[in-house]
Amino acid sequence: MKNNAVIGLFAGLLLAIAATTGGFWGLIVALVLGAIGTVVGLHRDGVIDLGAVVRSRGRG
Repeated sequence: MKNNAVIGLFAGLLLAIAATTGGFWGLIVALVLGAIGTVVGLHRDGVIDLGAVVRSRGRG
């Protein structure tokens, strides 16, 4: 649990830096890239399967 708090603190600090240096759009870009990184990380950990999502979209 302690590790998750440290990761959350680090992510918050990085978003604060993005907001102060890049303004509103810098913050939005940081959030989008963070979401993409989270999805890729979850895929690599085996929590979600992006291959199944891609295959199901191709069939419809």
